[in-house]
Amino acid sequence: MGYDSFEWQQPTPSNGVPRSAWTRQHRRVSRWHRPYTLGLILLDLLAALAASWIAATFLEKSRAGFTARSWGPLEGSELFYFFAYVVLPLGWLVLLWTNGTYDRRYLGLGSEEFKRIVRASVTVVACVSLLAFATKADLSRGTVATASLSALVLILLCHMAARQALHFARRRTGHGAHRMVLVGTLPEALEVYTAVTRSPAAGLIPVAIHITDGYAAARGIETPVPVYAGRDVLSLVREVGADTIAVCGSASTEPGELRRLAWQLEGTGVDLVVAPQLTDIAGPRVHIRPIEGLPLLHVEEPTLSGPGWLVKNLMDRVAAGLGLLLVSPILAIIAIGIRLSDPGPIFFRQTRVGHDGRTFRVWKFRTMYVDAEERKATLEELNESDGMLFKMKQDPRIFSFGAKLRATSLDELPQLINVLFGEMSLVGPRPLPADDGDYLGDVRRRLLVRPGITGLWQVSGRSDLSWDEAVRLDLYYVDNWSLTYDLSILWRTIFVVLKRKGAY
Repeated sequence: MGYDSFEWQQPTPSNGVPRSAWTRQHRRVSRWHRPYTLGLILLDLLAALAASWIAATFLEKSRAGFTARSWGPLEGSELFYFFAYVVLPLGWLVLLWTNGTYDRRYLGLGSEEFKRIVRASVTVVACVSLLAFATKADLSRGTVATASLSALVLILLCHMAARQALHFARRRTGHGAHRMVLVGTLPEALEVYTAVTRSPAAGLIPVAIHITDGYAAARGIETPVPVYAGRDVLSLVREVGADTIAVCGSASTEPGELRRLAWQLEGTGVDLVVAPQLTDIAGPRVHIRPIEGLPLLHVEEPTLSGPGWLVKNLMDRVAAGLGLLLVSPILAIIAIGIRLSDPGPIFFRQTRVGHDGRTFRVWKFRTMYVDAEERKATLEELNESDGMLFKMKQDPRIFSFGAKLRATSLDELPQLINVLFGEMSLVGPRPLPADDGDYLGDVRRRLLVRPGITGLWQVSGRSDLSWDEAVRLDLYYVDNWSLTYDLSILWRTIFVVLKRKGAY
């Protein structure tokens, strides 16, 4: 394959050296991040000012002799107010900027933006402590801690709110998104297209595909976006109004060509991203190891043991025990509702496959009539699921109160018993029935971890997802597990349950 189509047609000087891209200064095509970043800066400034006010007013005024004990020589002076309401807030902004918090690559997606905020907060505390030591200022440790923690919490909340607003704009209007031209073979480009369009909140919109193996490869294949071949890619980018070129799969491995493309894009305002043939691997597992100019991607093994895993197990048991105590009145009310709706057992017990293929009996509130299993055979042809599970949006076997339990996910609460006994986890792949298959191939990899009450499958669409997509999400969770990821899924579960999305 050649990258002749990447050549930017321009006059070649008599010495044969192309004119430097640095002399072609164009404005960046994608500029949505500029007003967004300005808004973040203003929010961060207000958050830092509010934190100083909280520390100076509420914490220390609750104690007698606030100024004398806390600021010593700064008592009642303008220097105190200047430091608290000018130096400290501006210091926050400078440190957030130097830590790359406003880098457009991290805005609106992933956890890197929040990690940089935390690193900036540590730097702020270190700088304040060093300044107090150098000037021998009599600073109250409580005041410093309150100001720092308040600013950290408020800034994180501001960035979370701004991100939600950005995601809303991307989903509803497409504003704040990157328009991409995918370059590579058609199968590789379509795989990247599927990956980046799974999450509209990511703000990546493919608008064209430039295939490197000629039009013949796309003949008779229906594509979601127009396909081009043999075109000058930079001209194509301008024609379709794109701002990003994504080089897919094997197209990124051509020696020297990707580097030349990067040179050609200098000063054009067009971004270049590379999508290697390494899918469903999260960033923390991937590290770049440059050796003599060759960037090697080092992929770590999944972390399914160690201190983090121990903390997960401990958190599961403690949360399950406390949860059962707190929701016991709700459990009693639900039990009465089930008995009044349909005479029979309150709980539904079914054998499921768990960690390492071991079977256990899952606890759930019964939501179907007692003869549901017998009636299932007559409904097989109406199954709306394409995988191992039987799903119907309007299942006649579910009684009215049971439908409400399913819609609110309250029927899953008894599974806290399974978590307490170590058979399940709060977060993990959903446990599948033991009689629906032998779990060969990729599906068996789900069994490397304990099944969960909630998981990536549940917060990404639940029953609305296809079986293949559900398996892909479960395998992604297994391969990229972390304690932070568990907490993120638990947080997202709250909103999914409230929206009742995909619950039937």
